[in-house]
Amino acid sequence: MSTLSYAVSDSATMLRRNLRHALRYPSVTVSVVAMPIVMLLLFNYAFGNALGAGIADSPTGDAEYIDYVAPGIILMAATSGALATAISVCVDMTEGIVNRFRTMSVSRAAFLTGHVVGSVIQTLVSLALVIGTALAVGFRPNATALEWLAAMGLLTLLTLALTWISAGIGLVAKNVETASNIPMPMTFLPFLGSAIVPTDSMPTGLRWFAEYQPFTPIIETLRGLLLGTEIGNNAIIALAWCLGAALVGYVWARRVFNKAR
Repeated sequence: MSTLSYAVSDSATMLRRNLRHALRYPSVTVSVVAMPIVMLLLFNYAFGNALGAGIADSPTGDAEYIDYVAPGIILMAATSGALATAISVCVDMTEGIVNRFRTMSVSRAAFLTGHVVGSVIQTLVSLALVIGTALAVGFRPNATALEWLAAMGLLTLLTLALTWISAGIGLVAKNVETASNIPMPMTFLPFLGSAIVPTDSMPTGLRWFAEYQPFTPIIETLRGLLLGTEIGNNAIIALAWCLGAALVGYVWARRVFNKAR
């Protein structure tokens, strides 16, 4: 068996381990899935009339506002998975299981790979549930099959990038509480973009931040793919942000893990 074969086999074993943990202790996974769905229902039914009336292409209220807000909440579901990744990695680091792995004939790459792939799979399941809920409450995308595929590809790439960053956070966090708190800004940063309302409706300072922060071009690209709105150069910017974040997160997490004792 080659070194690569051992690494793939060990990574698959770690993946099964992490998925079984998620099934046996589902509280974190359920909370991560539930939060975007609650936000979707809250903004659609509680704030939809007020917010929808201020959107030029949705002047009649919450029936159309769901089409505007759904892509932003779907993206929020991708960011929420980061929380579970940081917690699960931190638990393994602080409970000593990693030290046991180091004494065994286990590929060093397998630990992080298992966590990252497992978290990506769980987040994709969460995305499917949020999209299903959005469709049930009135979200009506007009995307073709190819556009749906592109949208899911973008969400998967974003999830991968955030998961690697969260894995690094879990490695450096001293305890589970710290690991659960540090990724929170990533979860709510889309709200300071175009997820809930257009950036044109924001005060000058906030509008500048919203237009240039990473999640706004990703949201606009996703909205354009699903609803046919103008994408412009947002797609290129979104891909650049996602690829850059994935590379930085991967290099950082691997370096931190290799230095950990």
